Amino acid sequence: MERGRSEEEQLDVSVVPAEVLPGVTALDDGARTEAPLGPRARLWPSLAAVYRAQLSRARVARIPLLFVATFQSVGIMIMMRGVVDDADEARAVVAGATVLVVAFVALNLLAQYFGQLRASGGLDHYATLPVPPAAVVLGAAGAYASFTVPGTVVTAVFGCVLFGLPLTHLWVLAAVIPLAGAALAGLGAAFGLLAPRPELATLLGQLGMSAALLLGVLPADRMPGVVQFARDLLPSTYGVEALARTFGGHPDWAFVLGDLAVCAAVGVASLAVATWAYRRAAVR
Repeated sequence: MERGRSEEEQLDVSVVPAEVLPGVTALDDGARTEAPLGPRARLWPSLAAVYRAQLSRARVARIPLLFVATFQSVGIMIMMRGVVDDADEARAVVAGATVLVVAFVALNLLAQYFGQLRASGGLDHYATLPVPPAAVVLGAAGAYASFTVPGTVVTAVFGCVLFGLPLTHLWVLAAVIPLAGAALAGLGAAFGLLAPRPELATLLGQLGMSAALLLGVLPADRMPGVVQFARDLLPSTYGVEALARTFGGHPDWAFVLGDLAVCAAVGVASLAVATWAYRRAAVR
């Protein structure tokens, strides 16, 4: 009796027509074909969504991040105050310490973030989302770079007051922060995505930040020729130079725009490399 009832329950099932299944349509002759998928997510809406998600996730570490990045740069300027005795050197120190706040996040923390994301399998989550790879890289880089804005402004103002530099043209930070940040964030993301282990990603980020510290804060005319050549290869150098030129009485805006253009070009190239590295890491 129980056996017969079980068989009736198994036979009493509803049959779902094929045409109501998602992604499947039925033709007149009974054949089945897959329905076209929805449109692919566009870059800018996807970028905004990833940016907001990353911003809210990293908000917990905002205060320690701002404190560490700002305190480090302010401390360097205080130490250099007793060594620097020239106006040109003072401009280089203040500009280098200001851009160092951006490098601390873009190179160091972003490399650690993507390295841990790759090691923990977090890239699989983003790979399942219908968002372009560029939106993931740009959204994360933009969210982390946003935390540097208050610290960068505080560092620049403190440095100008400490060394007696004019505050007139500090508005140029509105261009220096995103352009230098894009160039450095692309490198930081590439370090984290290409490193086979998260420890190596952390090491690369630390080395990059140390290079930005030594080659950006120290005056260029006191460096050997080989070190000056290495300084020219560092993307943050051109952000430092652009900001340092504005501390003069009559800035040469053509050179300032030229340095910013180099930052923009390097930023596009480095973010393209980071996007390629994301695609490479996501399919493995």
